[in-house]
Amino acid sequence: MATMASPQRFVDLNVQLMCPDCKLVPPNISEEFSSGDLVCADCGLVLGDRIVDTRSEWRTFANDEGDDPSRVGSAANPLLNGPQLDTVISQRDGGSGIARELNRTHGRVTAVKGERNLLQAYKDISAMCEAIGLPKLISDIAKQLFKRVEDEKLLRGKPNESIIAACIFIACRQYGVPRTFKEICTLTQVPKKEIGRCFKALNEAFQETKVQTMTSEDLMARFCSNLNLPMEVQKSAVELTKRAKDIGNLAGKSPVSIAAACIYMASHLFDKARSTRDISVVCGVSEVTIKNAYKHLYGERNKLIDDRITAKHIEALPTP
Repeated sequence: MATMASPQRFVDLNVQLMCPDCKLVPPNISEEFSSGDLVCADCGLVLGDRIVDTRSEWRTFANDEGDDPSRVGSAANPLLNGPQLDTVISQRDGGSGIARELNRTHGRVTAVKGERNLLQAYKDISAMCEAIGLPKLISDIAKQLFKRVEDEKLLRGKPNESIIAACIFIACRQYGVPRTFKEICTLTQVPKKEIGRCFKALNEAFQETKVQTMTSEDLMARFCSNLNLPMEVQKSAVELTKRAKDIGNLAGKSPVSIAAACIYMASHLFDKARSTRDISVVCGVSEVTIKNAYKHLYGERNKLIDDRITAKHIEALPTP
């Protein structure tokens, strides 16, 4: 005689939290993250404490269609492209070298197109700005300018070295710490003409951040500081520069040459004489250029020097 098979029984293994007082199905339980409690919304019975807050750790103002970086990754870097929510494999594994290879392979696979060039350019900008003692603000502005050039394809075909040099030059001009073309050439090893071409193209493209022409007064403070000259010499050199422009006897001279010649004259007026060699090293112009500019200043010394300075000081000036 055939026996009938008994029906299979399935055990419900789901764990369901229910209020022992209300016993409602489905339960009406709320999570109060401010206090870390699980509370029955009907009777107020506390069912659990020390719950984990799974919400985002900061407020996000992203649009509905945008990405919400809740609880994932660090703050986004505006200088880079892409989502920037990558996982990075550590290179430390006790010395076996496997983790280092995994890190390189993972970097090649997940690299965003063009990001490697941006990162290398940012490293070069930071290193160059640190080499000549520029503040971090100048470095950040130069990076922003470089990224804008890359995004808008403003200098197609130009090498990155020339673009970096022009961006640093413009950033220095914008924030009142100008550097001469020769200083940027020495720093970046890029020819002066190439920097000039890139600077002219970017200056025309960046109409809202167009930089002004560099003047001798802008360079005076740094040059006098590097020559260890007191403030009175610096003020006198600035005043000499302004009067020389009014007279017009140095028309056509570069701002660096005018600054060097005025510093040379002011240092002798206040008995803090500096040689043309010392000034040449600091200012980056030849001794012959300084002497030629000083010759024009010496010819108009009676008009340039203020009445408060005695004739004795004027006679102490070296003849060109």
